[in-house]
Amino acid sequence: MSAGVPLVAVVCQPDKPAGRGNALRAPAVKEFALAHDLPLLQPVKVRDGALAAWLRAQGTELVVVAAYGRILGPDVLHLTPLGCVNVHASLLPRWRGASPITRAIAAGDAQSGVCLMQMDEGLDTGPELARVVVPIAETDTTATLEAKLADAGAQLLVAKLPEIAAQTLRAVPQPEAGLTFAPPLHKQEGRIDWAQPARRIHALIRAMQPWPGASTTPPELPDEAWKLFDDGLALGTHTGEPGTIVALERDAVWMATGEGSLRVATVQRPGKRAMPAPEVLRGMRWGVGARLG
Repeated sequence: MSAGVPLVAVVCQPDKPAGRGNALRAPAVKEFALAHDLPLLQPVKVRDGALAAWLRAQGTELVVVAAYGRILGPDVLHLTPLGCVNVHASLLPRWRGASPITRAIAAGDAQSGVCLMQMDEGLDTGPELARVVVPIAETDTTATLEAKLADAGAQLLVAKLPEIAAQTLRAVPQPEAGLTFAPPLHKQEGRIDWAQPARRIHALIRAMQPWPGASTTPPELPDEAWKLFDDGLALGTHTGEPGTIVALERDAVWMATGEGSLRVATVQRPGKRAMPAPEVLRGMRWGVGARLG
């Protein structure tokens, strides 16, 4: 995939410890840059002037930002003739911020998308250059939707880069209506409230995959969190006290919620592998009538 625009340099975050041994792991962007012999910089700080000086030395005319995870200062934002363009994974002004994909799924949005935005000093407040809409499927998790948006965003960027370079693409201010924020995700946001409608819990479980995972507390073990997974999820019409197991199938259980019921196929106890929900319950000698949460 090529836009016919020369890439002069790549900037990515530093290598970070990962895995049980905390060995340093390179970002995927770095691996790509090294494989293609591209100039590379991994600044520890981005607002001390060194990044701006380095970009200037490369003769940079346009900066493209995609999921960089750092806030750029005015020295970078106003450095190049064409400014900075952000590839943002939402339909702005909905879901400005760090976790737009997860927030869109958890909120039950029917669609997401990618916006190319001319960056300013605000949080995703700059004028929009182009956008593409991507439907959210009822089976989408954060991981699957992220992959769809990454592909859509890459295609949109490649299609529009020549127009950005020629300054023929007009930037349109974002509307004031429909503004929502997507703050960084916290682990406790994965805790399930069974009093919520089944459809909302269904969305939460999918949104929390792969991190931090959606969890609930089992009977008699208030300090233990069981993770529930997106596979085998379905909506039903069973009724009962929210959080109560109302039906058992060979490979799943049905949970009562504040509105309707939810089919759950897979459960993971702390330190254990994920297993079929009925198997976990049999091991604990719990069945219909047991209450979670």
